[in-house]
Amino acid sequence: MNTAELFGDPDQWPDDDLVAVTGVLGPHLVLAALHEGVFPMPLGRDVPRALRGGTGWWSPVRRGVLPIDRLRVARSLRKTCRRYTTTVDQCFDEVVSCCGDPGRPGGWIDGSIRATYGGLHRDGWAHSVETWDDDGRLVGGLYGVCVGGLFSGESMFHDAEHGRDASKTALMRLVLEMSTVRPALVDVQWLTPHLASLGAVEISRQEYLGRLDELVTASTPSWRPRTMSGAQLLAALER
Repeated sequence: MNTAELFGDPDQWPDDDLVAVTGVLGPHLVLAALHEGVFPMPLGRDVPRALRGGTGWWSPVRRGVLPIDRLRVARSLRKTCRRYTTTVDQCFDEVVSCCGDPGRPGGWIDGSIRATYGGLHRDGWAHSVETWDDDGRLVGGLYGVCVGGLFSGESMFHDAEHGRDASKTALMRLVLEMSTVRPALVDVQWLTPHLASLGAVEISRQEYLGRLDELVTASTPSWRPRTMSGAQLLAALER
């Protein structure tokens, strides 16, 4: 597929985060879009009726990214992460389900997203990181798609009762996995205070697109499935 034909010339994109709307979504389309710096998210009800139910394709004017060498682990996080263990790709569907809990404010993960990213996971493109407490509960996690040295993060969650800082701990494990290749970058799409506290920053759309080719053609992380304690995770990050 010639990805240059998907969304056209970025210089002609609107000065807006939303660059296109389609009525289709599928694994191959997601992969091709990521090579253009675009990702999907269903449109909500605050759009014209004719567009409702469609898939929005987004490329933020100000892109949130986490350079893996900028990860910031606060003292309080160093303490809480020791309560947990982390794994990789052990329960992808459950992580997506938790991220898509309809009780979460602003929930956007629907059936088409679940099916599409489940297919990407089965094909080895999408990955999850899980955070577990001492009782064996899944208390946090994240998922996204990895192409070369680019991890496009889709969503993360934590259990409000049992999982303080559990999503941050999952992000720490993700950074460790991505640190095995160069260049590498975690795309968090939009910057939030939660992500900024971990070292995420904003860059322009132009800068992000300019770095894509080098990132997506880099080597791919090995995605080690082994269970790591919080103490092991901290030690590995400090090497």
